[in-house]
Amino acid sequence: MKRIVLGVQYDGTPWQGWQTQPNGKTVQDRLEAALQKFTQGPVDAICAGRTDSGVHALEQVVHFDTHLSREISSWVRGLNAFLPSSIAVRWAHELPVPVEGDVADRGARDQFHARFSATARTYHYVLYNNPVRSPLLEGKAGWVFRPLELEPMRRAAQHLVGTHDFSAFRAVECQAKSPVRTMDEVRIERRGDLIVFSLRANAFLHHMVRNIIGSLIYVGNGNKPPEWITELLLQRDRGLAAPTFMPDGLYLAQVAYDPKWQLPQQPTGLMPWL
Repeated sequence: MKRIVLGVQYDGTPWQGWQTQPNGKTVQDRLEAALQKFTQGPVDAICAGRTDSGVHALEQVVHFDTHLSREISSWVRGLNAFLPSSIAVRWAHELPVPVEGDVADRGARDQFHARFSATARTYHYVLYNNPVRSPLLEGKAGWVFRPLELEPMRRAAQHLVGTHDFSAFRAVECQAKSPVRTMDEVRIERRGDLIVFSLRANAFLHHMVRNIIGSLIYVGNGNKPPEWITELLLQRDRGLAAPTFMPDGLYLAQVAYDPKWQLPQQPTGLMPWL
């Protein structure tokens, strides 16, 4: 038995998120269908972090176990032959699976797990800030027609850095046991009419990034001062923060792991067109 780890990139526009659904219109459904065709048997794919409908991934990390022996390059070429144009396996890596009984659970240190072995996650949000919408960016970037000021948003973002209770930015349906997360970094850059938000944390709550972006936009358009973000963190009330912002510009950029796994990951760069 071996554990195969994949780096998967996808355009989330045509899909109803990562997690499998009865109608089969999810990234997980299509990837598992491709795996079944390639391996001639059912395969359960486990991802580093589930993405919502319309959310993209520059590098989602997935693992599955198999008895099948193939060259690493064959996993990439073979699976891509069965995947639609909006989903692609960018790399593959093989790791051993400990003998049953050697580890206490699937999160043990000696066993790689796409989700539980992750040490940090980075998301990018791409926002088009222009009075007129762009049809070329439909589904690929969020849109705000009112002018946004970067400096107030940057000052507001610094209040998010550190370990906090992020209940104010947590979806009602979030199933996480704790709302406490550690935000390592929030960067905001302007590239012409595009504003790129980059957030890195140990983990994210359901809709956390989109809820943060919505609130930072309130600061950027002058509706709220930068210090409002601190008030939201302290009040821990989702109803006081801005509404959940659109998913179009959200990208899972990279999932970080211990170097000992030697995953052939790509740099945390932006989209090829940025």
